[in-house]
Amino acid sequence: MKVFVIYESINEPTGGGNQFLKMLKKEFARQGVSGDAPEESDILLFNSHHFLDKVHSYKKSFPNKKFVHRIDGPMRLYNDLSDARDQQVYFANETFADATVYQSEWSKNKNLEMGLQPKLSHAVIQNCADNSIFFPCKQIKTIRKKIRLFSSSWSNHEKKGFAFYDFLDKNLDFAKYEYFFAGRSPIVFKNIKNLGALESEDLANELRRSDIFVTASQNDPCSNSLIEGLSCGLTCVALKSGGHPEIIKNHDFLFETESELIEILDKIKNNEIIQENTIRSPRQATEEYITFFERILT
Repeated sequence: MKVFVIYESINEPTGGGNQFLKMLKKEFARQGVSGDAPEESDILLFNSHHFLDKVHSYKKSFPNKKFVHRIDGPMRLYNDLSDARDQQVYFANETFADATVYQSEWSKNKNLEMGLQPKLSHAVIQNCADNSIFFPCKQIKTIRKKIRLFSSSWSNHEKKGFAFYDFLDKNLDFAKYEYFFAGRSPIVFKNIKNLGALESEDLANELRRSDIFVTASQNDPCSNSLIEGLSCGLTCVALKSGGHPEIIKNHDFLFETESELIEILDKIKNNEIIQENTIRSPRQATEEYITFFERILT
């Protein structure tokens, strides 16, 4: 079996989909299933609303090959209700796809509620991080006076958690904590140090220097930034929204309000709660894709 991924990944700071698919293509090659061209492949994997002109062209040229659609969203929930990309995704899934991969149960259910027509063949496969880049600190961390918090977001949309980050910037006890942010922010922070957009290797290094990862993104189907934080060995705290509860299964580390967030941070600082998370490796995630593809082909 050979798999061709209809996606042109880029090597610069950008969204989580690009990072995951870049890793997935590398892992397909490592496991010997990467196709060099669509005509030589059995499975053609395409992503969300990206490169649909190519998908259309390949579907016309190779109608008997199996097309698998990896989708996220609904984008109307984590962006704006006027976002038309969901309709592009739903049209592409109905017209081109033989099967669908969802990134979380939450994403599957919400997309079906909002109009996606289900495919008989489907699977839920969570994302993972490239463990050659995102891995825990190999040395024992030195004890610091302040607990180091970290957040990241490529998107600067308000639903990426910036109301919570703004609250922490104004109300966190910075005698106890220091706080770093990587990515793009619509807010000029006063106390949080904004490192800007970072390459993956630099981002991973900053994560490994930190103690707690905080994400307050709303309706995020399967947050790559959260998975990167977990993969680097951080204790992770997340808004109880979207696919976060499927990644952080211990709800002691999920919050809904500003006061709950502060309370959780203090409990972690005082060792009152300890997080244990199991992170799937790229090999495991890729094997889930391969197993699903083999099922489609039989």
